[in-house]
Amino acid sequence: MENVVRVLSTLALKGAISSLAGRYQAERGVRIDADFAPTLALLERLRSGEGADVVILTKEALDDLAAKGAVIADSCVDLARSFVGIAVKQGADHPDIATEAALRATLLGARSVAYSRIGASGILFARLIEQLGIASEINARAIVIPSGFTAERLVTDEADLAVQQISELKLVAGIEVVGPIPHHLQTPAVFSAGRLAASKRAEPSDRLLRFLASPEVAPVLRESGLEP
Repeated sequence: MENVVRVLSTLALKGAISSLAGRYQAERGVRIDADFAPTLALLERLRSGEGADVVILTKEALDDLAAKGAVIADSCVDLARSFVGIAVKQGADHPDIATEAALRATLLGARSVAYSRIGASGILFARLIEQLGIASEINARAIVIPSGFTAERLVTDEADLAVQQISELKLVAGIEVVGPIPHHLQTPAVFSAGRLAASKRAEPSDRLLRFLASPEVAPVLRESGLEP
């Protein structure tokens, strides 16, 4: 059997996992075969019977799978916290988003805001603009993408602002991350990993999980925009 661990991961970890894969194979002799999608899309794929060894999801989603027996509870590890941020096209002025009032004014002043329909960031942003009382104004000219990277709409000049997990924004070339939405307006997403009960590669999967949760991986997580 090929020495490989199949990983289904949320998009927020794509930068970190992609960065670590070559190093892990060189040092441990195990290839990480990873595929990335929003948590909700991954859950649907798992319900449809797609197989994998390790899954990286929001903590809530992983805990639910563990409670149902689909993930081995003892294997679960918390990897990182992630904040939702805002980005602009490279070279554009960085707007003020430091306070609730400044953020509200910046959103209202934008020609268009790109955010995602599914995933933790899209759900948070939809709630936030309702909370700020500007949902109708923002959605009238927003670009709401089904999935993928919202910052790509900055590069094509379709939007002035892009909203997503900072680690996902940083995967798109030609943009600049302004910073996080004020922390008091959001609850950070926690991403966790675990071994699927149906996996036939328990030992290499558990070794990979221990590696991902280890201190040596923390700098890579930080570089990708996550907090270990």
